[in-house]
Amino acid sequence: MSRFSKLVLSLVALLVIAAALAWWQRGPLSLWAMSRMVTQVTANADPIALMNDGLYVGLCGAGSPFPDDRRSGPCTVVVAGRQMFVFDAGSGAARNITRMRLNNGQIEAIFLTHYHSDHIDGLGELLMQRWGTGNASTPVPIYGPQGLDQVVQGFQQAYAPDRGYRIAHHNEQVMVPAGFGASPMMFDLPADTGRAVLIATPDLEIVAFRVNHAPVEPAVGYRIRYKDRVVVISGDTTPSPAVEREAKGADLLIHEALSPKLLRVLEDGFRKADRGNLAKIMHDVLNYHTTPEQAAEIASRSGVRMLLLNHIVPPLPMKTLEPAFLERAPELFSGPIVIGVDGDWFDLPAGSIAIDVGRRP
Repeated sequence: MSRFSKLVLSLVALLVIAAALAWWQRGPLSLWAMSRMVTQVTANADPIALMNDGLYVGLCGAGSPFPDDRRSGPCTVVVAGRQMFVFDAGSGAARNITRMRLNNGQIEAIFLTHYHSDHIDGLGELLMQRWGTGNASTPVPIYGPQGLDQVVQGFQQAYAPDRGYRIAHHNEQVMVPAGFGASPMMFDLPADTGRAVLIATPDLEIVAFRVNHAPVEPAVGYRIRYKDRVVVISGDTTPSPAVEREAKGADLLIHEALSPKLLRVLEDGFRKADRGNLAKIMHDVLNYHTTPEQAAEIASRSGVRMLLLNHIVPPLPMKTLEPAFLERAPELFSGPIVIGVDGDWFDLPAGSIAIDVGRRP
Protein backbone atom coordinates (compact mmCIF):
# COMPACT_ATOMS: atom_id res chain seq x y z
CA MET A 1 0.00 0.00 0.00
CA SER A 2 1.36 3.38 -0.97
CA ARG A 3 2.08 6.11 1.55
CA PHE A 4 -0.72 8.25 0.07
CA SER A 5 -3.24 5.40 0.41
CA LYS A 6 -2.28 4.92 4.06
CA LEU A 7 -2.79 8.65 4.68
CA VAL A 8 -6.24 8.58 3.08
CA LEU A 9 -7.25 5.52 5.13
CA SER A 10 -6.02 7.23 8.31
CA LEU A 11 -8.06 10.34 7.55
CA VAL A 12 -11.15 8.24 6.82
CA ALA A 13 -10.66 6.37 10.09
CA LEU A 14 -10.36 9.64 12.01
CA LEU A 15 -13.53 10.97 10.41
CA VAL A 16 -15.40 7.79 11.29
CA ILE A 17 -14.19 7.97 14.91
CA ALA A 18 -15.12 11.69 15.09
CA ALA A 19 -18.59 10.95 13.70
CA ALA A 20 -19.07 8.11 16.16
CA LEU A 21 -18.01 10.33 19.07
CA ALA A 22 -20.34 13.11 17.89
CA TRP A 23 -23.24 10.65 17.68
CA TRP A 24 -22.41 9.23 21.12
CA GLN A 25 -22.24 12.74 22.61
CA ARG A 26 -25.13 14.16 20.60
CA GLY A 27 -27.13 14.99 23.73
CA PRO A 28 -24.44 17.09 25.47
CA LEU A 29 -23.40 18.65 22.15
CA SER A 30 -27.00 19.66 21.42
CA LEU A 31 -27.33 21.24 24.86
CA TRP A 32 -24.09 23.15 24.30
CA ALA A 33 -25.33 24.36 20.90
CA MET A 34 -28.65 25.41 22.44
CA SER A 35 -26.84 27.31 25.19
CA ARG A 36 -24.81 29.18 22.59
CA MET A 37 -27.95 29.98 20.61
CA VAL A 38 -29.79 31.30 23.66
CA THR A 39 -26.80 33.48 24.54
CA GLN A 40 -26.71 34.99 21.06
CA VAL A 41 -30.45 35.61 20.85
CA THR A 42 -31.52 36.71 24.31
CA ALA A 43 -28.58 37.44 26.60
CA ASN A 44 -28.16 41.12 25.81
CA ALA A 45 -30.88 43.05 27.64
CA ASP A 46 -29.96 46.29 25.86
CA PRO A 47 -29.00 45.56 22.24
CA ILE A 48 -29.69 49.18 21.29
CA ALA A 49 -26.72 50.27 23.42
CA LEU A 50 -24.42 48.43 20.99
CA MET A 51 -25.67 50.42 17.98
CA ASN A 52 -23.98 53.50 16.58
CA ASP A 53 -25.97 56.72 16.48
CA GLY A 54 -28.47 56.72 13.66
CA LEU A 55 -31.80 55.53 12.35
CA TYR A 56 -32.35 51.78 11.96
CA VAL A 57 -35.21 49.97 10.25
CA GLY A 58 -36.02 46.27 10.51
CA LEU A 59 -38.79 44.23 8.91
CA CYS A 60 -40.48 42.23 11.65
CA GLY A 61 -43.13 41.39 9.06
CA ALA A 62 -42.93 41.97 5.31
CA GLY A 63 -46.09 40.13 4.30
CA SER A 64 -49.86 40.32 4.17
CA PRO A 65 -52.82 38.08 5.09
CA PHE A 66 -51.48 35.43 2.70
CA PRO A 67 -49.51 32.55 4.25
CA ASP A 68 -45.86 33.13 3.39
CA ASP A 69 -42.89 31.24 4.87
CA ARG A 70 -40.59 34.25 4.39
CA ARG A 71 -42.95 37.06 5.29
CA SER A 72 -45.08 37.44 8.42
CA GLY A 73 -47.86 39.97 8.93
CA PRO A 74 -47.00 43.67 8.53
CA CYS A 75 -44.56 44.98 11.13
CA THR A 76 -41.69 47.46 10.99
CA VAL A 77 -39.34 48.11 13.89
CA VAL A 78 -37.54 51.46 13.99
CA VAL A 79 -34.65 52.37 16.27
CA ALA A 80 -34.05 56.13 16.43
CA GLY A 81 -30.96 56.82 18.47
CA ARG A 82 -31.72 55.00 21.73
CA GLN A 83 -35.50 54.67 21.25
CA MET A 84 -37.31 51.70 19.72
CA PHE A 85 -40.72 51.95 18.05
CA VAL A 86 -42.93 49.43 16.25
CA PHE A 87 -45.20 50.29 13.32
CA ASP A 88 -48.08 47.82 12.88
CA ALA A 89 -48.24 44.51 14.69
CA GLY A 90 -49.11 41.71 12.33
CA SER A 91 -48.96 38.04 13.22
CA GLY A 92 -45.45 37.05 14.28
CA ALA A 93 -44.35 40.58 15.23
CA ALA A 94 -43.11 39.82 18.75
CA ARG A 95 -41.37 36.59 17.76
CA ASN A 96 -39.61 38.18 14.82
CA ILE A 97 -38.41 41.07 16.96
CA THR A 98 -36.85 38.51 19.30
CA ARG A 99 -35.35 36.60 16.36
CA MET A 100 -33.75 39.87 15.28
CA ARG A 101 -31.95 39.93 18.66
CA LEU A 102 -33.97 42.90 19.86
CA ASN A 103 -35.72 43.21 23.20
CA ASN A 104 -39.51 43.62 23.10
CA GLY A 105 -39.26 45.11 26.57
CA GLN A 106 -37.55 48.17 25.07
CA ILE A 107 -40.50 49.15 22.87
CA GLU A 108 -41.32 52.76 23.76
CA ALA A 109 -44.40 53.16 21.55
CA ILE A 110 -46.46 51.37 18.90
CA PHE A 111 -47.99 53.06 15.85
CA LEU A 112 -50.84 51.55 13.82
CA THR A 113 -51.62 52.51 10.23
CA HIS A 114 -55.19 51.13 10.21
CA TYR A 115 -57.24 48.32 11.71
CA HIS A 116 -57.34 45.60 9.07
CA SER A 117 -56.83 42.33 10.93
CA ASP A 118 -53.42 41.53 9.40
CA HIS A 119 -52.01 44.77 10.84
CA ILE A 120 -53.15 44.14 14.41
CA ASP A 121 -53.48 40.37 14.88
CA GLY A 122 -50.07 40.17 16.57
CA LEU A 123 -50.78 43.04 18.94
CA GLY A 124 -51.87 40.94 21.92
CA GLU A 125 -48.67 38.90 21.92
CA LEU A 126 -46.57 42.02 21.38
CA LEU A 127 -48.15 43.72 24.40
CA MET A 128 -47.61 40.65 26.59
CA GLN A 129 -43.97 40.30 25.53
CA ARG A 130 -43.31 43.98 26.09
CA TRP A 131 -44.87 43.74 29.55
CA GLY A 132 -43.10 40.58 30.71
CA THR A 133 -39.68 40.81 29.10
CA GLY A 134 -39.14 44.43 30.05
CA ASN A 135 -40.56 44.46 33.57
CA ALA A 136 -42.70 47.37 32.38
CA SER A 137 -44.25 49.58 35.04
CA THR A 138 -46.49 51.60 32.69
CA PRO A 139 -48.61 50.58 29.68
CA VAL A 140 -47.04 51.13 26.28
CA PRO A 141 -48.44 54.10 24.32
CA ILE A 142 -50.20 53.09 21.10
CA TYR A 143 -50.80 55.76 18.46
CA GLY A 144 -53.52 55.37 15.85
CA PRO A 145 -56.33 57.21 14.07
CA GLN A 146 -60.02 57.13 15.01
CA GLY A 147 -61.14 53.69 16.18
CA LEU A 148 -58.04 53.04 18.28
CA ASP A 149 -59.92 53.08 21.60
CA GLN A 150 -62.14 50.21 20.50
CA VAL A 151 -59.19 48.14 19.27
CA VAL A 152 -57.11 48.61 22.42
CA GLN A 153 -60.08 47.99 24.69
CA GLY A 154 -60.77 44.74 22.87
CA PHE A 155 -57.24 43.45 23.35
CA GLN A 156 -57.19 44.55 26.99
CA GLN A 157 -60.43 42.66 27.62
CA ALA A 158 -59.30 39.54 25.75
CA TYR A 159 -56.03 39.34 27.67
CA ALA A 160 -57.43 40.28 31.09
CA PRO A 161 -57.63 36.64 32.33
CA ASP A 162 -54.04 35.98 31.23
CA ARG A 163 -52.95 39.14 33.05
CA GLY A 164 -54.23 37.59 36.26
CA TYR A 165 -52.56 34.23 35.56
CA ARG A 166 -49.16 35.83 34.89
CA ILE A 167 -49.23 37.98 38.02
CA ALA A 168 -50.32 35.05 40.20
CA HIS A 169 -47.63 32.76 38.81
CA HIS A 170 -44.64 35.11 38.61
CA ASN A 171 -45.54 37.69 41.34
CA GLU A 172 -46.04 41.44 41.11
CA GLN A 173 -42.33 42.24 41.13
CA VAL A 174 -41.83 40.38 37.84
CA MET A 175 -45.18 41.14 36.19
CA VAL A 176 -45.90 44.64 37.50
CA PRO A 177 -49.70 45.05 37.36
CA ALA A 178 -49.49 48.71 36.34
CA GLY A 179 -47.35 47.86 33.32
CA PHE A 180 -49.92 45.64 31.62
CA GLY A 181 -51.43 46.52 28.27
CA ALA A 182 -51.49 49.75 26.33
CA SER A 183 -52.46 53.38 26.62
CA PRO A 184 -54.32 54.55 23.48
CA MET A 185 -53.05 57.81 21.98
CA MET A 186 -55.76 58.42 19.38
CA PHE A 187 -55.23 61.32 16.98
CA ASP A 188 -57.25 63.25 14.41
CA LEU A 189 -55.91 64.47 11.10
CA PRO A 190 -56.86 68.07 10.22
CA ALA A 191 -58.95 68.33 7.07
CA ASP A 192 -56.73 71.04 5.57
CA THR A 193 -53.31 69.39 5.91
CA GLY A 194 -54.17 65.74 6.45
CA ARG A 195 -51.16 65.36 8.76
CA ALA A 196 -50.41 65.52 12.48
CA VAL A 197 -47.13 65.73 14.38
CA LEU A 198 -47.23 63.08 17.10
CA ILE A 199 -43.74 63.32 18.58
CA ALA A 200 -41.50 66.36 18.24
CA THR A 201 -38.09 66.81 19.84
CA PRO A 202 -34.95 68.43 18.43
CA ASP A 203 -33.67 65.04 17.25
CA LEU A 204 -36.87 63.09 16.61
CA GLU A 205 -40.09 63.83 14.76
CA ILE A 206 -42.86 61.35 13.95
CA VAL A 207 -45.68 62.53 11.70
CA ALA A 208 -48.89 60.72 10.71
CA PHE A 209 -50.51 61.53 7.36
CA ARG A 210 -53.72 60.43 5.68
CA VAL A 211 -53.61 57.92 2.80
CA ASN A 212 -56.32 56.34 0.65
CA HIS A 213 -57.27 52.76 1.54
CA ALA A 214 -61.03 53.17 1.07
CA PRO A 215 -63.33 51.78 2.30
CA VAL A 216 -60.90 51.60 5.24
CA GLU A 217 -61.13 55.02 6.87
CA PRO A 218 -59.05 56.43 8.35
CA ALA A 219 -55.77 54.93 7.16
CA VAL A 220 -52.41 56.60 7.68
CA GLY A 221 -48.74 56.47 6.84
CA TYR A 222 -45.85 57.73 8.97
CA ARG A 223 -42.78 59.91 8.44
CA ILE A 224 -39.94 59.39 10.91
CA ARG A 225 -37.04 61.81 11.11
CA TYR A 226 -34.08 61.22 13.41
CA LYS A 227 -31.49 64.01 13.21
CA ASP A 228 -30.71 64.24 9.46
CA ARG A 229 -32.14 60.85 8.37
CA VAL A 230 -35.73 60.29 7.18
CA VAL A 231 -37.81 57.14 6.66
CA VAL A 232 -41.39 57.11 5.33
CA ILE A 233 -43.84 54.22 5.79
CA SER A 234 -46.74 54.32 3.32
CA GLY A 235 -49.13 51.99 5.11
CA ASP A 236 -51.75 50.33 2.91
CA THR A 237 -52.81 52.74 0.17
CA THR A 238 -53.46 53.38 -3.46
CA PRO A 239 -50.86 55.65 -5.13
CA SER A 240 -50.99 58.65 -2.83
CA PRO A 241 -49.93 62.29 -3.31
CA ALA A 242 -49.53 62.40 0.48
CA VAL A 243 -46.90 59.64 0.40
CA GLU A 244 -45.11 61.44 -2.41
CA ARG A 245 -45.20 64.71 -0.46
CA GLU A 246 -43.93 63.23 2.80
CA ALA A 247 -41.21 61.23 1.05
CA LYS A 248 -39.63 64.24 -0.67
CA GLY A 249 -35.87 63.86 -0.19
CA ALA A 250 -36.28 60.94 2.24
CA ASP A 251 -33.56 58.35 2.62
CA LEU A 252 -35.82 55.29 2.63
CA LEU A 253 -39.39 54.86 1.40
CA ILE A 254 -41.11 51.73 2.71
CA HIS A 255 -44.04 51.19 0.37
CA GLU A 256 -46.64 48.45 0.14
CA ALA A 257 -46.73 46.56 -3.17
CA LEU A 258 -49.23 44.31 -4.96
CA SER A 259 -48.79 42.63 -8.34
CA PRO A 260 -52.08 42.51 -10.29
CA LYS A 261 -50.56 40.08 -12.81
CA LEU A 262 -49.61 37.52 -10.16
CA LEU A 263 -52.76 38.03 -8.15
CA ARG A 264 -54.89 37.26 -11.19
CA VAL A 265 -53.13 33.90 -11.43
CA LEU A 266 -54.50 33.15 -7.95
CA GLU A 267 -57.92 34.51 -8.88
CA ASP A 268 -58.10 32.22 -11.92
CA GLY A 269 -56.93 29.25 -9.86
CA PHE A 270 -59.57 29.77 -7.20
CA ARG A 271 -62.26 30.20 -9.84
CA LYS A 272 -61.28 26.97 -11.57
CA ALA A 273 -61.34 25.20 -8.21
CA ASP A 274 -64.90 26.43 -7.68
CA ARG A 275 -63.83 28.64 -4.77
CA GLY A 276 -65.76 31.69 -5.91
CA ASN A 277 -65.57 33.52 -2.60
CA LEU A 278 -61.76 33.56 -2.62
CA ALA A 279 -61.71 34.45 -6.32
CA LYS A 280 -63.93 37.47 -5.58
CA ILE A 281 -61.62 38.57 -2.76
CA MET A 282 -58.58 38.32 -5.06
CA HIS A 283 -60.40 40.53 -7.55
CA ASP A 284 -61.58 43.08 -4.98
CA VAL A 285 -58.18 43.78 -3.38
CA LEU A 286 -56.81 45.05 -6.68
CA ASN A 287 -58.45 48.47 -6.26
CA TYR A 288 -56.97 49.67 -2.96
CA HIS A 289 -53.26 48.90 -3.17
CA THR A 290 -50.21 50.08 -5.13
CA THR A 291 -48.25 48.16 -7.75
CA PRO A 292 -44.43 47.94 -7.62
CA GLU A 293 -44.29 50.10 -10.75
CA GLN A 294 -46.47 52.79 -9.16
CA ALA A 295 -44.35 52.70 -5.98
CA ALA A 296 -41.24 53.11 -8.13
CA GLU A 297 -42.74 56.15 -9.85
CA ILE A 298 -43.53 57.69 -6.45
CA ALA A 299 -39.99 56.98 -5.27
CA SER A 300 -38.54 58.57 -8.39
CA ARG A 301 -40.64 61.73 -8.19
CA SER A 302 -39.90 62.04 -4.46
CA GLY A 303 -36.16 61.70 -4.93
CA VAL A 304 -35.72 59.05 -2.25
CA ARG A 305 -32.44 57.16 -1.98
CA MET A 306 -33.91 53.66 -1.64
CA LEU A 307 -37.26 51.94 -2.12
CA LEU A 308 -38.19 49.06 0.17
CA LEU A 309 -41.30 47.12 -0.86
CA ASN A 310 -43.30 45.46 1.92
CA HIS A 311 -46.79 44.03 2.46
CA ILE A 312 -45.90 41.82 -0.49
CA VAL A 313 -48.99 40.52 -2.35
CA PRO A 314 -49.16 37.78 -3.42
CA PRO A 315 -46.44 35.65 -1.76
CA LEU A 316 -43.30 35.00 -3.80
CA PRO A 317 -42.32 31.41 -2.95
CA MET A 318 -39.55 31.46 -5.59
CA LYS A 319 -37.04 34.25 -6.22
CA THR A 320 -37.56 33.62 -9.92
CA LEU A 321 -40.96 35.31 -9.53
CA GLU A 322 -39.40 38.60 -8.45
CA PRO A 323 -38.87 40.03 -11.98
CA ALA A 324 -42.53 39.33 -12.78
CA PHE A 325 -43.51 40.99 -9.50
CA LEU A 326 -41.42 44.11 -10.17
CA GLU A 327 -42.18 44.34 -13.91
CA ARG A 328 -40.83 47.75 -15.05
CA ALA A 329 -40.15 49.14 -11.56
CA PRO A 330 -36.32 49.06 -11.95
CA GLU A 331 -36.68 51.16 -15.11
CA LEU A 332 -38.91 53.69 -13.37
CA PHE A 333 -36.70 54.23 -10.30
CA SER A 334 -32.94 54.45 -10.70
CA GLY A 335 -32.15 53.80 -7.04
CA PRO A 336 -31.96 50.47 -5.22
CA ILE A 337 -35.21 48.51 -4.87
CA VAL A 338 -35.49 45.87 -2.16
CA ILE A 339 -38.33 43.33 -2.03
CA GLY A 340 -38.68 42.95 1.72
CA VAL A 341 -38.26 39.72 3.66
CA ASP A 342 -38.61 39.20 7.41
CA GLY A 343 -35.33 40.08 9.14
CA ASP A 344 -34.13 42.63 6.59
CA TRP A 345 -32.19 45.39 8.37
CA PHE A 346 -31.31 48.91 7.22
CA ASP A 347 -28.70 51.06 8.97
CA LEU A 348 -28.88 54.81 8.32
CA PRO A 349 -25.99 56.40 10.27
CA ALA A 350 -26.50 59.96 11.49
CA GLY A 351 -24.47 62.55 9.60
CA SER A 352 -24.23 60.37 6.50
CA ILE A 353 -26.15 59.49 3.35
CA ALA A 354 -25.22 55.81 3.52
CA ILE A 355 -27.82 53.06 3.83
CA ASP A 356 -26.27 49.76 4.83
CA VAL A 357 -28.50 46.79 3.99
CA GLY A 358 -28.17 43.53 5.89
CA ARG A 359 -29.94 40.92 7.92
CA ARG A 360 -30.68 40.67 11.63
CA PRO A 361 -29.72 38.04 12.44
